Amino acid sequence: MNKKQPLLLILLIFMCSCSQHIFAKEFAVVATDDLQKIIDASQDGDTLTLSAGEYFGNFVITKQITLRGSSEGGEKGSIIDAQGNGHALVLKNSHITIDNLNIINWGHDLTEQSSGIYSNEKVGSNSDKKRAVGLVISNNTLSGDGFGIWLNHVTKAKIFNNKVEGNLTLRSADRGNGIQVANVTHSHVFNNETHKTRDGIYVISSQNNLIEENTMHHLRYGIHYMYSYDNTVKNNTAYSTRAGYALMSSRRLTITGNKTTDSEDYGFLLNFITQSTFTNNHVKNVWTKPENKVLGRDGKGLFVYNSGYNTLENNIVDTAEIGIHLTAGSENIKIHGNSFINNPTQVKYVSNKKQEWSKDGRGNYWSNYLGWDMNNDGIGDAIFEPNDGIDKLVWQYPEMKMIMDSPAILILRWVQKQFPVLKPPGVKDSYPLMTPHFSQDNASKKQVSLASNPKIESLQEDKL
Repeated sequence: MNKKQPLLLILLIFMCSCSQHIFAKEFAVVATDDLQKIIDASQDGDTLTLSAGEYFGNFVITKQITLRGSSEGGEKGSIIDAQGNGHALVLKNSHITIDNLNIINWGHDLTEQSSGIYSNEKVGSNSDKKRAVGLVISNNTLSGDGFGIWLNHVTKAKIFNNKVEGNLTLRSADRGNGIQVANVTHSHVFNNETHKTRDGIYVISSQNNLIEENTMHHLRYGIHYMYSYDNTVKNNTAYSTRAGYALMSSRRLTITGNKTTDSEDYGFLLNFITQSTFTNNHVKNVWTKPENKVLGRDGKGLFVYNSGYNTLENNIVDTAEIGIHLTAGSENIKIHGNSFINNPTQVKYVSNKKQEWSKDGRGNYWSNYLGWDMNNDGIGDAIFEPNDGIDKLVWQYPEMKMIMDSPAILILRWVQKQFPVLKPPGVKDSYPLMTPHFSQDNASKKQVSLASNPKIESLQEDKL
């Protein structure tokens, strides 16, 4: 008899844990119903399906339920309208699913963190509060002035297939971010579209998350990282931004397969990033608009500020005013296998410490490299040094640009070449590549501009 008691106890615990699912119900809700009353009366595991129509108010969910919009009823579907105030939906439990809703018109008070979908408190008893677990936010359309989706103190969340639109009539600083995750761990953010908000996806103080396959456009920053570690940013697309990816004060990031096009200031901005890898990313067209042009403001494909112990490998930087700019102690960095194409200034390196940009006899491709490959091994026979002392003088005294083509400057450059001992330390690529790197996962990435180098005009036109 005693042997059976543990088995009975285990069975009882199992039945109690499953009871919420065994007795879970599905409810159809119409727009004339009191939605908040129905939410309050629901039980863990229930599904509430909203018919097409408008549901006005600010709704709070305290049960582990699914709130789902109807797949019928036309383009607008099931609308949650917060009437211009506060949060549209507040999630105060674990295992809540928000799916297929059209959420609009929440508040614009950024100090109060006004959001379309909001979760910002730990759950459980006062003595044992824990992160909310297993939130699922999927297939929603959100349009408003404040933050789109805001999650704090959450783990194992999934945010996918959502579209978040901000308000371009507001200043960028007055808009909320499209998706904001803070103190979030082991979560997956994928296949979302964010646009016209301040930043597309903002990540702060979060670890072990995967951000992939998202599209961000018409923003300040596409993806913005702060104080976060051990995250992966993979196969995202940003365009029409000030910076495609702004990564700050973080370490052990894996940034791979991302694209950014038509940024005004930066393709990738690295500020105090350490122990991170950047591979197979593609930067295209980073150019400051003429009306915003001021002295010192240039479009930078890669801007590396105070960031060391990183690896940049097999990336493409195509048509940026400055291909890569390193400054403020950005040393102990490995840069090889990259392609720098059609950038008027390939490298701007503000330091007096030497850097070798090659590894195991393989450097980078430079579209303005004038050396030859006599033994046909794919490696240039002459060392490539992108900057000389004249470049550094121009960076220090920008007004010198007015005399760059003068005989005096030409003589100074010639003297430096004849007497290398006069050349200041800088970047050197001892094994420059003769052909650019093309990412293998997508043949369309082969479309990079090669016309600026007469030696490779014979390459096929479909490689642009």
